Amino acid sequence: MPKILLVEDDIQLAKNLSLFLTSEGYTVTHATGQAAGIEAFESGSFDCVLLDLSLGDGSGFTVCAAIKAASDVPVIFLTASADEACTVAGFEVGADDYISKPFRPRELVARMKNAMRKNSRNSAVLTCGNVTVDPARGTVMKNGTELYLSALEYRLLLVFFSNKDKLLTRDRLTEELWSVSGEYVSDNTLNVYMKRLREKIEDDPQSPSIILTVRGMGYKAVDK
Repeated sequence: MPKILLVEDDIQLAKNLSLFLTSEGYTVTHATGQAAGIEAFESGSFDCVLLDLSLGDGSGFTVCAAIKAASDVPVIFLTASADEACTVAGFEVGADDYISKPFRPRELVARMKNAMRKNSRNSAVLTCGNVTVDPARGTVMKNGTELYLSALEYRLLLVFFSNKDKLLTRDRLTEELWSVSGEYVSDNTLNVYMKRLREKIEDDPQSPSIILTVRGMGYKAVDK
């Protein structure tokens, strides 16, 4: 039975959502704020986190960052804000998905299942060249030395290593990283993160050997 952590300060919404998720076969732990959410996560084991963006005692961004610093458990933001800057900021700290309030409960469940399925698929240790990703620990190693990646750099690398030797179009990358439609990111933003990632994992970022550019088509991770 999947275990869900719900961090939501709207008590009535949390009650109704908890009842629905329980009826769908989930075990739900409810926390009402930032501090309680972090404490609940640290003291339990969860398969997915549903996280309100605006909490009475702080920000959902802080909770998400704390969770992603310690694990790769999928986090879905529940928010009344449709502001693009807030959405991008959420993905920057490692959120796996965003769903706007009010939402359809069954759509939320579908997104939860998708996030947990991706997390399960990406649980094995992945290696490409002299770089290794351990999704269970959230670590990246190069020649035995740990690399420190931002949440978004890590997510980008994980997508490449999970699809080694496959061409990934720019549209596919934005779909994987930000949203189903890819509306939250520009080409320039993707360029910036590709540059930063290559500077950390490649021996020569100007002549990459791990993540190659397929001109006019996209990118491909190769294991030479």
